[in-house]
Amino acid sequence: MNRREAVQRVVMLMGGVVSAPAMAGLRGEKLNHGAFVSVTADQESLLAEVADVIIPNSGTPGAKAAGVEKFIVRVVRDCYPKEEQEHFYAGLAKLEANCQAKTGKSFAQASAVEKKEALTGIMLESDAERTANKGKKAPTPFFFMMKELTTTGYFTSEIGATKALEYLPIPGKFDGCMPLAPGQKTWAL
Repeated sequence: MNRREAVQRVVMLMGGVVSAPAMAGLRGEKLNHGAFVSVTADQESLLAEVADVIIPNSGTPGAKAAGVEKFIVRVVRDCYPKEEQEHFYAGLAKLEANCQAKTGKSFAQASAVEKKEALTGIMLESDAERTANKGKKAPTPFFFMMKELTTTGYFTSEIGATKALEYLPIPGKFDGCMPLAPGQKTWAL
């Protein structure tokens, strides 16, 4: 069993915490066989900046170092219908526009505090959107989709699994109740 299969099984045991499209992306599947949104280099670069705010460098490499933006672009293109892709990239454009309006700078040029404030504003809007659409079939709000894809991509990347998590390439016997040492990282799957 490889690491992605193990993650898939754990997620299923946890009650499907990761969405179906993200899970399909982990397995390398392609659910969207129709039209897709073409992503520009600027959009991909912006995705890297946003992902790096969600999982920054802090003793371990962040999302940008793990190349999470490539995972996000692939999963959005291959696993989400075009309407959800458009909604996602519209949210990304809105984040950039809001940052420009508030700071007079692009998201990439903004300070760490300004980036965090811009992302918090989009998070609150996404939360309001989710509340307004409760019980309705609606696309996942931008921030929640971005956060899910960032964390999924990061913790299943080589950097995330080996630097941010405790990694044992050849596991020994199964011990389901093994205590962690103080300060020890959680185990990678």
